[in-house]
Amino acid sequence: MDSEDEPLLLQGTWNLSEFEEQEEEEEEEGEGEGGTEQPAGNEQVCKGLWWAFGWVYTQPWASGLVLAMGFLVPFALSAYMFLRCEPLDIDLSYSAFEVRSHASAERFDALTIAVKSQLGSWDRHRRDAEGFDLEANALRDLFLLMVNRKGKDVSTVVNVTEPAGILGQTETGAHNDNRQFGNEKNNKTKEEKIESIKPNIAVNLNSSDAGDHGKPDSPLMRKRRFASYSYLQTQALWRIELVFVAQGDKDNNIFTPERLHTIHHVERLLMQHPQFQQFCWKPLEMLRDLPLGPSFCSPPSSLLSYLFPSERGGKIYYDGMGPDLADIHGALSLAITHPQFYWYVDETLTPDKLQSSLLRSEIHFGAPLPSFYSLQDRPLEQRRLFRDFVVQYADILSQQSTSKVKVLYGGTELFDDEVRKTFHSDMLLALFSGGCITVLVYVLTSFSVFLTFFGLASIGLSCLMALFLYHVVFGVQYLGILNGVAAFVIIGIGVDDVFVFISTFRQSAHLTCSMQRMIYTIKTAGRATFLTSFTTAAAYAANTFSQIPAVHDFGLFMSLIVSCCWLWVSILMPAALCIWSQCGAAHANTCPKCCRVTPCIVDFCTGVYESESDAVLLSLSAEAPLAVSTEGSVGVVSARLQKLLRHWVAEPVVEKRKTIIGVYVLVLLGSVWCCCLLRPASHAPVLFHRDTNLQRLLDLRSNLSAQGIACHMCSGGSSKHRCWSVYSIPSNQTKPASNNSGLLTVYVFKLELGSAVPLYRYSLSASVPGPWQASSSTHGDVPFFQAYSSPHSNFSTRMSVCVSHAYHPRPRWMLTLRSCDASRRWRSEFDFYVASVEQQHSRKLYFAQHTISPYSSRVCEGPPGCVFSSGPDGPTQGSFYAPLPVKISRTSGFNPCSGGQCGKPAVRPLVDTGAMVFVVFGILGINRTQRSDNHVIGDLGSVIYDPDFDVFNEIGHLCKLCKAISANTKLVKPGGAQCLPSGNSLTSILPLLHPECHSLPEPNLLPGQLSHGAVGMQGGRVHWISMAFESTTYKGKSSFQTHSDFLQWESFLQKQLASLPASSALRRGFQTCQHWKQIFMEIIGVESALYSLLLSLAICIASVAVFTAHLLLLLPILLSILGMVCLVVAVMYWLGWEMGAVEAISLSILVGSSVDYCLHLVEGYLLAGDADTSGLSSIQRQTRTLEAADHVGVAIVSSAVTTVISTVPLFFCVIVPFAKFGQIVAINTAISIGFTLTVTTALLATMGPGDFTRPPRAVLKAALVVLIVGVCGGVLWWTGSQFAPDTLI
Repeated sequence: MDSEDEPLLLQGTWNLSEFEEQEEEEEEEGEGEGGTEQPAGNEQVCKGLWWAFGWVYTQPWASGLVLAMGFLVPFALSAYMFLRCEPLDIDLSYSAFEVRSHASAERFDALTIAVKSQLGSWDRHRRDAEGFDLEANALRDLFLLMVNRKGKDVSTVVNVTEPAGILGQTETGAHNDNRQFGNEKNNKTKEEKIESIKPNIAVNLNSSDAGDHGKPDSPLMRKRRFASYSYLQTQALWRIELVFVAQGDKDNNIFTPERLHTIHHVERLLMQHPQFQQFCWKPLEMLRDLPLGPSFCSPPSSLLSYLFPSERGGKIYYDGMGPDLADIHGALSLAITHPQFYWYVDETLTPDKLQSSLLRSEIHFGAPLPSFYSLQDRPLEQRRLFRDFVVQYADILSQQSTSKVKVLYGGTELFDDEVRKTFHSDMLLALFSGGCITVLVYVLTSFSVFLTFFGLASIGLSCLMALFLYHVVFGVQYLGILNGVAAFVIIGIGVDDVFVFISTFRQSAHLTCSMQRMIYTIKTAGRATFLTSFTTAAAYAANTFSQIPAVHDFGLFMSLIVSCCWLWVSILMPAALCIWSQCGAAHANTCPKCCRVTPCIVDFCTGVYESESDAVLLSLSAEAPLAVSTEGSVGVVSARLQKLLRHWVAEPVVEKRKTIIGVYVLVLLGSVWCCCLLRPASHAPVLFHRDTNLQRLLDLRSNLSAQGIACHMCSGGSSKHRCWSVYSIPSNQTKPASNNSGLLTVYVFKLELGSAVPLYRYSLSASVPGPWQASSSTHGDVPFFQAYSSPHSNFSTRMSVCVSHAYHPRPRWMLTLRSCDASRRWRSEFDFYVASVEQQHSRKLYFAQHTISPYSSRVCEGPPGCVFSSGPDGPTQGSFYAPLPVKISRTSGFNPCSGGQCGKPAVRPLVDTGAMVFVVFGILGINRTQRSDNHVIGDLGSVIYDPDFDVFNEIGHLCKLCKAISANTKLVKPGGAQCLPSGNSLTSILPLLHPECHSLPEPNLLPGQLSHGAVGMQGGRVHWISMAFESTTYKGKSSFQTHSDFLQWESFLQKQLASLPASSALRRGFQTCQHWKQIFMEIIGVESALYSLLLSLAICIASVAVFTAHLLLLLPILLSILGMVCLVVAVMYWLGWEMGAVEAISLSILVGSSVDYCLHLVEGYLLAGDADTSGLSSIQRQTRTLEAADHVGVAIVSSAVTTVISTVPLFFCVIVPFAKFGQIVAINTAISIGFTLTVTTALLATMGPGDFTRPPRAVLKAALVVLIVGVCGGVLWWTGSQFAPDTLI
């Protein structure tokens, strides 16, 4: 093992009294000249404390005990945390970045809670069955009651059905007289619909989380307890979302035969899963679809139900289960007559241009599962069983994409599982990073396994301690996705501290007493690492002021882990160095371990503290080269690296310091200019790599309908008019048996000769003379295969069947890729064309010719060579792809619109492609006083209702507002106003209440899709109402661009509300949107990150000012940090990045990461001293700068290298925030070490105080000044904030 002692590479002065008792000695000098006076009490305590440290860390058994306790304490606390405390919730959701305290989030959360308390689920009214809405019926009954009280005639009201009894028996009786005004036929139809969907209603009510449903006296409790179903899997509860995206062509039209066959193959593949029937959705209506038997599982909700119909008994069933493709244009012409059609395609498709770049599909799965009697029977277990089943599709679907079709897949369980797997796979890169760091640390510690192990172990143990403090002490119950970065970053930060301790211990080898050496190491390295760790932790802690929960948690966790890392390295590394030096290496310049301990202690107590303050304890020469005789006894790597840094970096920089400062100024100005050119993000945040399934799904959601709409009744198989009404196939649509596609059928015949090798014959005729017999499919033989008579698409490889009559007694047949060789008396019998590479709907066949008589050519399904030959492929041996046998069915090319009977195309309905904006009245806000934090996990709070809101007094103003907002075409799409809950009778009743309610705008919705408008009722009173408007805001724009849309909505609504009477409760209404939450999340994320950057800079300046206690030492650090940050931002601009939330969050830690190296260099400058104080100040600065570079150069370069290597694996992460975080940290580290070795060194050599030593109480004085400045700055900021305008941002 190499020795830990490094020779003194420099000769100079190191004033050790500064580290020991400088303050106490000066106090003694002020008392008098009695040098023999007893030291003061404070000095006794200090001596006693450092003597205790020195004694513990020079005894191997005591150091071993420290190491044992250093391991046991984190493990014990971690065991307590994992076994006795609540488990940590790993929050990987995008909502972890939502700002719950922001006004936009509070508005939307208040509406969400109100809807949940009324309906039981936020998305319930989007998925309910057609023609039945509990909420609309209740509101209708209440309006009719008010109309009756006013004595108005309601005989003209149409579609007034029997009240649902929501208001109780008393109010229901008031409507009995009105039943005669309803249409009896409509009432009967409605009643049939109500009866048919009662299970759906039971599901919604029983799954409700509303507090009223949970009360013992609630009438819904009985339904929930005894709900049961006669059939299993009849309720559509889960789903898989599929999006097929066309690629590979310029037009990218998904409706081509090749792409549609691929989609059909994928859908059928999913249904062929062995466990599919155990989880599929089995609605009762599917019993009427004969081709679905015997399982009667619902086919995918897809347009392929029209494109691949099935035929049974001369009837066409639109269920997508047929094997052949119908006429594309005719099938689409039929499908577009239903408004559900638009749900499957993009917004560019029109009736005149039936082309779409994508096609949506859904596969629904039903509950209750087998062995469960209802949805409420062990629901978590049912969900777990389904999740274990459905995640198997991820591997299948990930392999289905082709060059023409990109298959994207999602759904709650699949998407979450893929996010979780992606996160775990990215975290596994930390193991690779740790392995690389281990090897590097092993090399940089001069191949010491002992120091490498304990150095890295101290970092790992600090992670456990930080996790304990984070979870148990601070009570945080979740880990955010950003916290995963800590596994990479802490390696570089921790290794920095480890290298400083090792380097300091090696450079103190001149001290002959082990106690002196250890105390010097602890004080010098401990203080240097404390300064950097404190500033880094403070910079991370600045993020705790962020309003974004994920950023706040990340800042807290990183500040804890950096602090614990410093503490554990400071505790364990001295103990490890003690054992390594005394038990693992042989030294001649250390105190004896046993008999010499007492003399060393005496020498330590009498010699060190009684030495003069200017005594030359470290004699370092700036010119003395490394002695060859001593280099072998020290760390060879560190010694050589130190020589290289001295010769190639430090000395040239000091010599050309003015030039370097000039270049720095130019670089700074250029960087500032590039920073000004950096643009805000022009697109939505990217969370995963662009080419991944996850990110492409997220990108497409801006073009697709809202996630809450589940159109499981939209396909042809479930269409209201085409559902089970089947077409009789016209005679002119029947396909003939023959075809003109150019397909040939090559028949293979076989003749057994009694030998081991039979003869094979190939013919285009199905019958040949005897004794030839048709080949069977046994033993790999192929009885026939199909091919093309001429080149067809990719089937362009020509093969020839050659025959020779030169052999007796029977001719021979041969397959070859060349022409028949006439010189060998082979003549061509016929040719055919196959493919050389795999094609869709093709099979691979092998052919080979036997090498001995009778030289037969055989075609087989496998293996290569057909057992005839094992040689390489050639003209008479190889493989080819033949088209699969095609059986022409009656549905192939079927055109249902051939007679012009399909009808007119439906008008495009609203499918929530724009941001849905809600205008809410009757809600004042949300009460979150019971919330202890700002995180998204947990209770949202409670709604504060407006007691003055009365819908009947404000009904006229509400109708007027609805018309005014829907008329603003800049904000609302045509047909996008949804002012009322679903229910046609409401529009007939409202005009009786107020004239303004005539001709209210009608929404253009999908059949079966209910209005997003909602009301909150309780006890026969309307507490709140929300009107929904599908806005023109495109959800794919960046947050900064969308913010202008928000401002337009806000200003327009406030203008409309201001026109109402002052006494109107509607003036307290507001507009909200889920999309507004997302845009403010990014905007506030960028702003808070920039504020955190400034706060980190202020904290670092304050910390450095306190610890250096000199302006000329603070200025080089400040200028270096300024240049580093500006240059990093400039590099981001050169790389083409934009300032989004991810980039801003990464910038918030730059200051903490940048200050480490330059602060180490300044600390080394303070430690360096020159015995000759009579020289010029410039010479003193240069000498001290060189000494500082020699002292810390190896440590900071080693730390920078390890930090960069630890972040390189982040480049390959799929999660984009991880990847960009790693890139920014690596760029920042490289720039920081470069600036430290050049700019900071040049600035210290130019303006550093030559003869400055830190005076007594300098730290306290500097701290007082910084505190005063900080208080003044805080007062000024608070004063300015009081006069700032109050906005939502």
